[in-house]
Amino acid sequence: MSFSSKVKEELQRHISPARHCQLAELAAILHFCGSIGSAKAGNFLQIKAENVLLVRKCFTLLQKTFNMSTETQVHHEGQNGGYSIRIEDQDLVKRILQGTKFLDGEGKFWCGDENAAVGLREPVNRMVIKNSCCQRAFLRGAFLAAGSMSDPEKGYHLEIVCSLESQALQLQSLLADFEIDARIVIRKKYFVVYIKEGSGISDFLNVIEAHVALMEFENSRVVRDVRNTVNRRVNCETANITKTVTAASRQLEDIMLLQEKYGFENLPVNLREMAEVRLEHPDAPLKELGAYLDPPVGKSGVNHRLRKLSELADSIRS
Repeated sequence: MSFSSKVKEELQRHISPARHCQLAELAAILHFCGSIGSAKAGNFLQIKAENVLLVRKCFTLLQKTFNMSTETQVHHEGQNGGYSIRIEDQDLVKRILQGTKFLDGEGKFWCGDENAAVGLREPVNRMVIKNSCCQRAFLRGAFLAAGSMSDPEKGYHLEIVCSLESQALQLQSLLADFEIDARIVIRKKYFVVYIKEGSGISDFLNVIEAHVALMEFENSRVVRDVRNTVNRRVNCETANITKTVTAASRQLEDIMLLQEKYGFENLPVNLREMAEVRLEHPDAPLKELGAYLDPPVGKSGVNHRLRKLSELADSIRS
């Protein structure tokens, strides 16, 4: 089971005790997966999704908030058809849409933008998510309906796919209320709200009250961060060792050239001592080389003398 599925399984079992929070989560599910259809008997409400956990959660919320009859069942529509709930009772459909504020008191669809088409895809009425607890429930329903996230051991990425830009902007605004930085990218015909930072994903899991998943995510995050830190240090030390060995090899070549073409006896005393010490200790770092001189010389002094030897060797080569 993927990590994303584990999160959704935990969220499916989480039922808010307050009815207003249950309505907020139900509104999110209707917002992303609900649709209104027409039949001979009148309009019907359908909730359709590929994930059976989502449809079961919706079924539970409908029972708790509207005492929906158990005669309404979850249907499996074939291998690729997903799962669905279809509600044809006209009175129940109206009560559900009014309870989740998709319909106003006159039975008309609520619309946040006068120039937009009305329906379940419009930004959810702010009255449904005016409380912080309801905002948490709404985000929980949104992730259940249209969200996914990567395995934290492989990378940090959480996203919620929206059909309209207005949906994405409302989600982004809600996340900003919890100080979570989310961005929007267009992918084909969809607007994707995503979080790339590990800290942001951790905060999101805390907000939607997926506490078991949060602990697992944090454990994976700690292990991954420690592993990355160790790798960075190893790479840094390897680079330093390579740099030291390369520099020492070049210094030895210069000193051996001077010994053959110029003669140590022609070198100033300080440079001759430096050349002899480097030949005796070819692998020693600069600080250690300075300790072998009499009197001892600091790292900068050793580097200065070796640079003078290198310049002299380059003049001989040219």
